[in-house]
Amino acid sequence: MEMDRPDGRSPNQLRPLACSRSVLHRAHGSATWAQGETKVLAAVYGPKAGTKKNENPEKASIEVIWKPNTGHISQADREYEMILKKTFESICIRTIYPNTTTSIIVQASFLLPSVVHDDGALLPCAINAACAALVDAGIPLRHLAVAICCSVTDNNSIILDPSKQEEEKGKAFAYLVFPNTTVSAVPEKSLQVGGDPIAHGIITSVTHGAMSVDDYLHCLERGRATTQRLSEFLRKNMEPKSTREASKAGDKRV
Repeated sequence: MEMDRPDGRSPNQLRPLACSRSVLHRAHGSATWAQGETKVLAAVYGPKAGTKKNENPEKASIEVIWKPNTGHISQADREYEMILKKTFESICIRTIYPNTTTSIIVQASFLLPSVVHDDGALLPCAINAACAALVDAGIPLRHLAVAICCSVTDNNSIILDPSKQEEEKGKAFAYLVFPNTTVSAVPEKSLQVGGDPIAHGIITSVTHGAMSVDDYLHCLERGRATTQRLSEFLRKNMEPKSTREASKAGDKRV
């Protein structure tokens, strides 16, 4: 069913995307990610020597710190940290640097309004920003991860990438994280989370609100169909600047 959205988008239309890397000089990797007016800053530090708490002689540890818009960490903030941690533990090749810790810091406060703002789909934007920051830091990954939010409206329509207003008015929404490709460059056994294969090509799935099974399956279908668009954008922004410039020069000569 077609429907009118406040910003004039179609149900399957994403907000304008923007991504910048290496925005922080002291971090090993950093990135900003924006979808419309939602903007997130992520920084990566490491791999660095692990603490006694995080020591693991077989694998590297992933630490996530979510900086909220207040000085107090809420239960929702802790949930976001856990989701980010589980997501990136599954895509980072952690056996390369055992006994080390890689810290991912997500700035989700409004202390820097020109850099960070929440206008809906904040967690997917944070995951996309963190993935770009990990690439910027040179952390080895099995594959890139792309995240999207699908919302179920009060008239049971499915819309992609909701704004804050649409999130608040919708009856339910799902945060979905997919690998950027179903073909991996690493052995098939590596495409596992805790020994289990990635189910149905999805890395992470989090739902909020009352959502029927059919609605959830429709969200999966819409989200997976959008993965290619997000993946192409992410890969393009992960290319070295010299490669992008050479590509543009080649296009002009044709």
